[in-house]
Amino acid sequence: MLFQNTDTLEEILQTVKHELHRGALDAKHPFHWVNLGTFGKDFPEVRTVVLRMLTQDLDFLVFTDFRSEKCRDLRKNQKATLHFYHPKKQVQIRVNAQTKLHFQDELANEIWNTIPNHRRSEYTGAQAPGTSISRPEEGWKEGISSDHFFCVLEFSPVEIEALQLRREGHLRVHFSKKADWEGSWLVP
Repeated sequence: MLFQNTDTLEEILQTVKHELHRGALDAKHPFHWVNLGTFGKDFPEVRTVVLRMLTQDLDFLVFTDFRSEKCRDLRKNQKATLHFYHPKKQVQIRVNAQTKLHFQDELANEIWNTIPNHRRSEYTGAQAPGTSISRPEEGWKEGISSDHFFCVLEFSPVEIEALQLRREGHLRVHFSKKADWEGSWLVP
């Protein structure tokens, strides 16, 4: 369990932040893998991405190919939802966020310089992610390494909601940036 009904809202917020930070730092933590929801062309789109960093200001950083559908979605509508679930602690965290795409800017270039050479091919493909191909091996055509499409997605939260599942009754809390992260209890 991540939190209990005897915890204060401030204690719960600090616990949630701590657990999210652990997800960014530990590849084995369930919060390392996050579901990203965007507004697609005809339907909502959800996919799993890797939480690479979480800043002190609580901005979530994810790496992707700038040509991906998620980037197209986020260029049209900067609103996104991040969904985390911890099966052992039975807690769900949803983060509504505003997104900024960093492509060929200072932040993207700074982080690109830290990407190991053997991982850079993930962002230099000759074809954009989602391109139709005849055979699976066509999907691994590496492009020119200097022509990369590395992009950092920065998600700045505006709301955080946590749902703690419990046999004795679920608990749900909501925190809003507008209210300076002051929390409130919700009906689960």
